Amino acid sequence: MATQRAPGKAPARGDIRTGMGGWTFPPWRGVFYPQGLVQKRELEYASRQVRAIEINGTYYRSPEAATYEKWAADTPDGFIFSVKAPRHIVQARSLSSTGERIGQFLDGAVALGDRLGPLLWQFLPTRKFDADDIAGFLDLLPEKHAGATLRHAVEVRHDSFMDERWLELARERGVATVFTDSPKYPSFADLTGPFVYARLMRSVSSETNGYRAKDLAAWAGRAATWAAGEDPADLPHVGPAASQAAARDVFVYFISAAKERNPAAAVALDKLIDSA
Repeated sequence: MATQRAPGKAPARGDIRTGMGGWTFPPWRGVFYPQGLVQKRELEYASRQVRAIEINGTYYRSPEAATYEKWAADTPDGFIFSVKAPRHIVQARSLSSTGERIGQFLDGAVALGDRLGPLLWQFLPTRKFDADDIAGFLDLLPEKHAGATLRHAVEVRHDSFMDERWLELARERGVATVFTDSPKYPSFADLTGPFVYARLMRSVSSETNGYRAKDLAAWAGRAATWAAGEDPADLPHVGPAASQAAARDVFVYFISAAKERNPAAAVALDKLIDSA
Protein backbone atom coordinates (compact mmCIF):
# COMPACT_ATOMS: atom_id res chain seq x y z
CA MET A 1 0.00 0.00 0.00
CA ALA A 2 1.08 3.60 -0.46
CA THR A 3 3.26 4.94 2.34
CA GLN A 4 1.88 7.94 4.25
CA ARG A 5 4.15 10.96 4.00
CA ALA A 6 4.31 14.61 4.90
CA PRO A 7 3.00 17.05 2.25
CA GLY A 8 5.65 18.18 -0.20
CA LYS A 9 8.01 15.26 0.44
CA ALA A 10 8.90 12.63 -2.12
CA PRO A 11 7.25 9.24 -1.45
CA ALA A 12 9.38 6.71 0.39
CA ARG A 13 7.62 3.90 -1.45
CA GLY A 14 5.38 3.59 -4.46
CA ASP A 15 1.99 1.90 -4.44
CA ILE A 16 2.07 -1.91 -4.60
CA ARG A 17 -0.90 -3.73 -6.09
CA THR A 18 -1.41 -7.46 -6.37
CA GLY A 19 -4.00 -9.24 -8.46
CA MET A 20 -4.68 -11.96 -11.00
CA GLY A 21 -5.65 -12.31 -14.62
CA GLY A 22 -9.39 -11.97 -15.22
CA TRP A 23 -12.28 -12.64 -12.90
CA THR A 24 -14.41 -15.26 -14.71
CA PHE A 25 -13.07 -18.74 -14.07
CA PRO A 26 -15.45 -21.57 -13.06
CA PRO A 27 -13.00 -23.33 -10.65
CA TRP A 28 -12.94 -20.14 -8.53
CA ARG A 29 -16.64 -20.58 -7.74
CA GLY A 30 -17.12 -21.94 -4.25
CA VAL A 31 -13.37 -21.53 -3.59
CA PHE A 32 -12.51 -17.88 -4.14
CA TYR A 33 -16.08 -16.81 -4.81
CA PRO A 34 -18.67 -17.62 -2.15
CA GLN A 35 -20.95 -20.51 -2.97
CA GLY A 36 -24.02 -19.24 -4.80
CA LEU A 37 -22.60 -15.88 -5.86
CA VAL A 38 -24.17 -15.02 -9.21
CA GLN A 39 -21.72 -14.61 -12.08
CA LYS A 40 -22.69 -11.02 -12.82
CA ARG A 41 -21.46 -10.04 -9.34
CA GLU A 42 -18.08 -11.79 -9.57
CA LEU A 43 -16.19 -8.66 -10.62
CA GLU A 44 -17.84 -6.70 -7.83
CA TYR A 45 -16.65 -9.32 -5.34
CA ALA A 46 -13.16 -9.85 -6.78
CA SER A 47 -12.40 -6.13 -6.92
CA ARG A 48 -12.96 -5.93 -3.18
CA GLN A 49 -10.51 -8.76 -2.42
CA VAL A 50 -7.61 -7.50 -4.58
CA ARG A 51 -6.61 -4.00 -5.69
CA ALA A 52 -5.98 -4.72 -9.36
CA ILE A 53 -7.00 -7.16 -12.09
CA GLU A 54 -5.42 -7.73 -15.47
CA ILE A 55 -8.08 -7.93 -18.17
CA ASN A 56 -7.03 -10.72 -20.52
CA GLY A 57 -10.21 -10.97 -22.60
CA THR A 58 -9.31 -7.77 -24.45
CA TYR A 59 -6.54 -9.73 -26.16
CA TYR A 60 -9.19 -11.64 -28.10
CA ARG A 61 -11.80 -8.95 -28.70
CA SER A 62 -12.10 -5.21 -28.28
CA PRO A 63 -15.06 -4.27 -26.07
CA GLU A 64 -17.20 -1.22 -26.66
CA ALA A 65 -16.63 1.77 -24.40
CA ALA A 66 -19.89 0.96 -22.60
CA THR A 67 -18.46 -2.38 -21.48
CA TYR A 68 -15.39 -0.73 -20.00
CA GLU A 69 -17.67 1.78 -18.26
CA LYS A 70 -19.71 -1.06 -16.76
CA TRP A 71 -16.56 -2.77 -15.48
CA ALA A 72 -15.42 0.48 -13.89
CA ALA A 73 -18.81 1.00 -12.25
CA ASP A 74 -18.68 -2.48 -10.67
CA THR A 75 -15.42 -1.72 -8.83
CA PRO A 76 -14.65 0.43 -5.77
CA ASP A 77 -12.82 3.74 -5.72
CA GLY A 78 -9.07 3.24 -6.02
CA PHE A 79 -9.31 -0.03 -7.92
CA ILE A 80 -7.23 -0.39 -11.11
CA PHE A 81 -7.42 -2.56 -14.21
CA SER A 82 -4.47 -3.42 -16.38
CA VAL A 83 -5.64 -3.96 -19.96
CA LYS A 84 -4.08 -6.44 -22.36
CA ALA A 85 -3.80 -5.11 -25.90
CA PRO A 86 -5.58 -7.00 -28.71
CA ARG A 87 -3.76 -9.72 -30.59
CA HIS A 88 -4.57 -8.10 -33.94
CA ILE A 89 -2.10 -5.38 -32.92
CA VAL A 90 0.70 -7.32 -31.26
CA GLN A 91 0.61 -10.14 -33.81
CA ALA A 92 0.86 -7.81 -36.81
CA ARG A 93 3.72 -8.58 -39.18
CA SER A 94 4.85 -4.95 -38.95
CA LEU A 95 4.30 -3.53 -35.48
CA SER A 96 5.30 -0.06 -36.62
CA SER A 97 2.27 0.09 -38.95
CA THR A 98 -0.38 -0.46 -36.28
CA GLY A 99 -1.01 3.15 -35.30
CA GLU A 100 -4.67 3.24 -36.36
CA ARG A 101 -5.46 0.00 -34.54
CA ILE A 102 -3.71 1.24 -31.41
CA GLY A 103 -5.85 4.36 -31.45
CA GLN A 104 -9.05 2.33 -31.77
CA PHE A 105 -8.05 0.12 -28.84
CA LEU A 106 -7.24 3.14 -26.69
CA ASP A 107 -10.58 4.79 -27.56
CA GLY A 108 -12.27 1.98 -25.65
CA ALA A 109 -9.77 1.47 -22.84
CA VAL A 110 -9.83 5.09 -21.68
CA ALA A 111 -13.54 4.63 -20.88
CA LEU A 112 -12.30 2.98 -17.66
CA GLY A 113 -11.54 6.50 -16.43
CA ASP A 114 -9.61 6.56 -13.17
CA ARG A 115 -9.71 2.75 -13.07
CA LEU A 116 -7.31 2.55 -16.03
CA GLY A 117 -3.90 1.18 -15.11
CA PRO A 118 -1.01 -0.02 -17.29
CA LEU A 119 -1.59 -1.25 -20.81
CA LEU A 120 0.03 -4.62 -21.48
CA TRP A 121 1.51 -5.29 -24.92
CA GLN A 122 2.40 -9.00 -25.07
CA PHE A 123 4.49 -10.18 -28.01
CA LEU A 124 4.36 -13.69 -29.43
CA PRO A 125 7.19 -16.14 -28.64
CA THR A 126 8.03 -15.99 -32.36
CA ARG A 127 8.50 -12.19 -32.33
CA LYS A 128 12.24 -11.57 -32.57
CA PHE A 129 13.93 -8.33 -31.65
CA ASP A 130 13.99 -6.06 -34.70
CA ALA A 131 15.33 -2.72 -33.49
CA ASP A 132 13.79 -0.61 -36.25
CA ASP A 133 10.32 -2.16 -36.13
CA ILE A 134 10.25 -2.23 -32.33
CA ALA A 135 11.40 1.38 -32.08
CA GLY A 136 8.70 2.39 -34.57
CA PHE A 137 6.10 0.54 -32.51
CA LEU A 138 7.17 2.10 -29.21
CA ASP A 139 6.92 5.52 -30.85
CA LEU A 140 3.24 4.80 -31.51
CA LEU A 141 2.45 4.31 -27.82
CA PRO A 142 1.23 7.71 -26.60
CA GLU A 143 1.74 9.24 -23.20
CA LYS A 144 -1.84 10.53 -23.32
CA HIS A 145 -5.01 9.61 -25.18
CA ALA A 146 -8.29 11.53 -25.00
CA GLY A 147 -6.96 13.33 -21.93
CA ALA A 148 -5.97 10.15 -20.08
CA THR A 149 -2.38 9.62 -18.98
CA LEU A 150 -1.16 6.21 -20.11
CA ARG A 151 1.43 3.74 -18.85
CA HIS A 152 2.77 1.02 -21.12
CA ALA A 153 4.32 -2.37 -20.30
CA VAL A 154 5.74 -4.71 -22.94
CA GLU A 155 6.09 -8.44 -22.40
CA VAL A 156 8.67 -10.07 -24.65
CA ARG A 157 8.78 -13.81 -25.22
CA HIS A 158 11.78 -14.36 -27.46
CA ASP A 159 15.37 -14.68 -26.22
CA SER A 160 16.58 -12.11 -28.76
CA PHE A 161 15.12 -9.37 -26.53
CA MET A 162 17.69 -10.21 -23.88
CA ASP A 163 19.79 -7.50 -25.42
CA GLU A 164 20.91 -4.15 -24.03
CA ARG A 165 19.65 -2.50 -27.22
CA TRP A 166 16.10 -3.45 -26.20
CA LEU A 167 16.68 -2.07 -22.71
CA GLU A 168 17.93 1.19 -24.17
CA LEU A 169 14.93 1.56 -26.49
CA ALA A 170 12.46 0.87 -23.69
CA ARG A 171 14.20 3.26 -21.28
CA GLU A 172 14.30 6.05 -23.84
CA ARG A 173 10.54 5.80 -24.20
CA GLY A 174 9.62 5.14 -20.57
CA VAL A 175 8.14 1.71 -21.28
CA ALA A 176 8.28 -0.98 -18.60
CA THR A 177 9.62 -4.41 -19.50
CA VAL A 178 7.38 -7.04 -17.93
CA PHE A 179 9.17 -9.37 -15.54
CA THR A 180 7.78 -12.84 -16.22
CA ASP A 181 8.82 -15.34 -13.62
CA SER A 182 8.33 -18.02 -16.23
CA PRO A 183 10.02 -21.39 -16.75
CA LYS A 184 9.15 -21.15 -20.45
CA TYR A 185 9.85 -17.58 -21.59
CA PRO A 186 12.77 -15.17 -21.12
CA SER A 187 12.82 -14.04 -17.51
CA PHE A 188 14.81 -10.90 -16.78
CA ALA A 189 14.07 -8.11 -14.35
CA ASP A 190 15.89 -5.13 -15.86
CA LEU A 191 14.00 -1.95 -14.99
CA THR A 192 13.15 0.14 -18.05
CA GLY A 193 10.13 2.21 -17.01
CA PRO A 194 8.90 4.39 -14.14
CA PHE A 195 6.81 1.54 -12.74
CA VAL A 196 7.22 -2.23 -12.35
CA TYR A 197 4.99 -4.88 -13.92
CA ALA A 198 5.50 -8.49 -12.84
CA ARG A 199 3.58 -11.55 -14.02
CA LEU A 200 4.27 -14.54 -11.79
CA MET A 201 3.68 -17.95 -13.37
CA ARG A 202 4.75 -20.60 -10.88
CA SER A 203 1.72 -21.22 -8.67
CA VAL A 204 1.06 -24.88 -7.83
CA SER A 205 -2.17 -26.66 -6.97
CA SER A 206 -0.73 -28.37 -3.89
CA GLU A 207 -0.29 -25.02 -2.08
CA THR A 208 -3.45 -23.37 -0.76
CA ASN A 209 -2.02 -19.95 -1.59
CA GLY A 210 -0.36 -21.12 -4.79
CA TYR A 211 3.17 -20.58 -3.44
CA ARG A 212 5.00 -21.70 -0.34
CA ALA A 213 4.93 -19.16 2.47
CA LYS A 214 8.66 -18.47 2.17
CA ASP A 215 8.35 -17.83 -1.55
CA LEU A 216 5.49 -15.36 -1.07
CA ALA A 217 7.56 -13.65 1.62
CA ALA A 218 10.43 -13.35 -0.87
CA TRP A 219 8.11 -11.75 -3.45
CA ALA A 220 6.81 -9.35 -0.81
CA GLY A 221 10.40 -8.30 -0.17
CA ARG A 222 11.13 -7.82 -3.87
CA ALA A 223 7.95 -5.80 -4.35
CA ALA A 224 8.97 -3.53 -1.48
CA THR A 225 12.45 -3.16 -3.00
CA TRP A 226 10.97 -2.18 -6.37
CA ALA A 227 8.56 0.25 -4.73
CA ALA A 228 11.42 1.94 -2.90
CA GLY A 229 13.13 2.64 -6.23
CA GLU A 230 15.68 -0.15 -5.86
CA ASP A 231 16.45 -3.17 -8.02
CA PRO A 232 16.34 -6.68 -6.47
CA ALA A 233 19.79 -8.15 -7.03
CA ASP A 234 18.61 -11.76 -6.71
CA LEU A 235 16.57 -11.63 -9.94
CA PRO A 236 18.12 -12.32 -13.37
CA HIS A 237 19.23 -9.29 -15.41
CA VAL A 238 20.56 -8.67 -18.89
CA GLY A 239 22.50 -5.56 -17.90
CA PRO A 240 23.77 -4.17 -14.61
CA ALA A 241 21.23 -3.71 -11.84
CA ALA A 242 19.74 -0.23 -11.84
CA SER A 243 20.96 2.33 -9.35
CA GLN A 244 18.69 3.84 -6.72
CA ALA A 245 15.86 5.79 -8.35
CA ALA A 246 12.59 7.45 -7.42
CA ALA A 247 9.87 5.37 -5.81
CA ARG A 248 7.96 3.22 -8.28
CA ASP A 249 4.42 1.87 -8.39
CA VAL A 250 4.42 -1.91 -8.60
CA PHE A 251 1.90 -4.29 -10.16
CA VAL A 252 2.21 -8.00 -9.37
CA TYR A 253 -0.16 -10.38 -11.13
CA PHE A 254 -0.46 -14.12 -10.68
CA ILE A 255 -1.02 -15.61 -14.12
CA SER A 256 -1.53 -19.09 -15.57
CA ALA A 257 0.13 -22.12 -13.93
CA ALA A 258 -2.28 -23.40 -11.23
CA LYS A 259 -4.84 -20.76 -12.12
CA GLU A 260 -7.30 -21.93 -9.45
CA ARG A 261 -4.80 -20.76 -6.79
CA ASN A 262 -4.02 -17.33 -8.22
CA PRO A 263 -6.64 -15.26 -6.33
CA ALA A 264 -5.46 -16.75 -3.03
CA ALA A 265 -1.86 -15.97 -3.96
CA ALA A 266 -2.73 -12.35 -4.74
CA VAL A 267 -4.65 -11.91 -1.49
CA ALA A 268 -1.90 -13.57 0.57
CA LEU A 269 0.84 -11.44 -1.00
CA ASP A 270 -1.15 -8.27 -0.44
CA LYS A 271 -1.52 -9.11 3.26
CA LEU A 272 2.24 -9.66 3.57
CA ILE A 273 2.97 -6.33 1.89
CA ASP A 274 0.38 -4.51 3.96
CA SER A 275 1.81 -5.84 7.21
CA ALA A 276 5.43 -5.04 6.35
